[in-house]
Amino acid sequence: MKTALLCVSFGTSVPAARKSITAVEQVLCEEMPQADFFRVFTSKTIRRILAAKGETVWSMGQALEQLTDGRYDRVVIQPTHFLYGLEYEKLKASVEEAQKRFPCLLLGAPLLSGTRDLCALAKVLAEEFPAREHSALVFMGHGTPHFSNVVYPALQTVFHMMGRKDVYVGTVEGWPEIDEICKKLQAESYTHVRTAPLMLVAGDHAVNDMAGEEEDSWKSILTREGYQVECILQGLGVLPGVQEMYRQHLRELLQ
Repeated sequence: MKTALLCVSFGTSVPAARKSITAVEQVLCEEMPQADFFRVFTSKTIRRILAAKGETVWSMGQALEQLTDGRYDRVVIQPTHFLYGLEYEKLKASVEEAQKRFPCLLLGAPLLSGTRDLCALAKVLAEEFPAREHSALVFMGHGTPHFSNVVYPALQTVFHMMGRKDVYVGTVEGWPEIDEICKKLQAESYTHVRTAPLMLVAGDHAVNDMAGEEEDSWKSILTREGYQVECILQGLGVLPGVQEMYRQHLRELLQ
């Protein structure tokens, strides 16, 4: 019998951002070279956009349905989700419902699943974005109404405790928002602000909500505050240190 490896991502419709997902997928495949690989995107909207362009990507339900034909005695699911939020809970519910249909069905942890992961990610990002004089570094997270949103202020605390008090973490759809970040920046003597997505991909939120020209984008808001703004359109998935974190989660799942 064989093993199937499912890499489950929210997905992206921005072609340039896709490389962040494929980079993580490649690392996971390297960790399980004997397994058959399958890609899953959980976003119905993104799957529809890709389908209109001729690309079919399975949903979680479709993947589990396709793999119930008896070919695989073990199905390993490693998500690229950022935290234990609403999307992860939906994924977990799907897996639990399908558990009885498979001899062995395993679900891995999201990128930030504990204190160790917070510290590891802060270290990776601190090395990727060294401190600059008179410059602040502001990360844009997605945010969530789920309690797991506490990961964002917790990550900022980790940065500050390691001596990087120039780093701030805000969210698009959670807390803290950009207005609260601006208040913190005003209390310091910064003249320059770098913004970067705290997301697997530099997708629609990064391109539009962070770096866009609309008046409510983070770039426009920070520019009006008087800062010279530099927007870095790079998803976390392209960073080797982040890829290694996903590899470690998969390794622990298999153990």
